[in-house]
Formats: sequence, C-alpha cells, structure tokens
Amino acid sequence: MIYRLRVVFDSNDDVIRDFEIEQNSNFEQLHFLILKYFGIKGNEPASFFVSDNKWKQGEEIFLETYDETKNQKLMKDTSLKSMYNESSKFLYIYDYLKLWTFFIEIIEETRKINNVSYPQKIYEFGTLPTKPPNKNFISEDMNNDSLTYDDDDFSSFY
Repeated sequence: MIYRLRVVFDSNDDVIRDFEIEQNSNFEQLHFLILKYFGIKGNEPASFFVSDNKWKQGEEIFLETYDETKNQKLMKDTSLKSMYNESSKFLYIYDYLKLWTFFIEIIEETRKINNVSYPQKIYEFGTLPTKPPNKNFISEDMNNDSLTYDDDDFSSFY
C-alpha cells in the first residue's frame, strides 16, 4: 500500500508538498524526502513527533540516539505503517535552534501502481523561505490556545 502525505511548512505563506511513499518506508526515508523536495541542506538534527488533531507534540522519533540510557524510537527503525496505527498526523522539526516546523498528515491510503517508482512528489506549491519565520513562544501556564491548531486551520489545503 501507498500513503499519500501532505507536508505543510509552518509559515504565513503556503508552502506545501504532497508525496506518495510506501507504507513500509521508515521515518528516515521521509526525513530525506522532505529535505530533498523542500531544498534543505540536511546538516542539522531533526525529529518527528506523533501528533493529535490539535497538532500537539507527542512521542518523539529521533534521527539519532542522544541518550544511550533511554529507549528512543529512531527514524531508521520506525516504519510509517507502525506509527499510522497511533496517528495520521506528525510534526517534523528540523534544526533545533531555528525550529523549521512542518505539519504532516497521511491524507490517503491507496494501492501501489505498477511501473511507478516510490517515493515520489505529486504536488508542490510555494517556496521555502531562506530563514524560518519568527516564533512567538508563550508560557504554558498562560493557558493560551494560540499554539494549537484545529483541522479547520488546514481545510483550505484539502
């Protein structure tokens, strides 16, 4: 089976890529796909996070092991299919200092087509800016909902 993914860069401008990728692919393959099709050099750390419908950050999937004493999920060892059972939404953070943030959703599951090479980009809109947008961080104890997103925030993309 094939997953159709929509990847949206967190900015005021629409920057979107849709991919088709085999469900048995791992998150490391998705990481390199995002780097390639968004034109990112790829020399900084990155992580995926399982997300919910409000795009809250959940369990982390690491590019590399940072703490040998902890049992960490690694991108190369974690298939998309294994995590799809938990969620169809993921956050991708590239460069922990600049926080390039991407929203990822599995928008469709479909059959593999013979003679088609996967993964592949099937849609592209917008250009990634040269600098990440400024982030306004608000303390959690301020109880501000501005850092959560509803499905309605992305309805124009579907």
